[in-house]
Amino acid sequence: MGFLGWIILGLIVGAIVKAIMPGRVGGGWLTGLVLGVVGAIVGGWIGDLVLGSGKMEFWNLGSWVLAIVGGLAVAGVYGAITGRKSTT
Repeated sequence: MGFLGWIILGLIVGAIVKAIMPGRVGGGWLTGLVLGVVGAIVGGWIGDLVLGSGKMEFWNLGSWVLAIVGGLAVAGVYGAITGRKSTT
């Protein structure tokens, strides 16, 4: 899958990450989408290193799992760096 495919997948994953971790991803939907794109690219890169080239496709369940895990990891790191803000 090319770079553009990972960006499109990342936008979808960003919405999923925002829905799964609403308190950890501050900054609204735009931040969630950007973190999803970065996470999908990171997940795809790690999957490509582990699985080898040519195995990652847009409609492959493994690609989606790697992208979601990458998005959750990037969102977790982002949440740890920026800190959680209390809403009282």
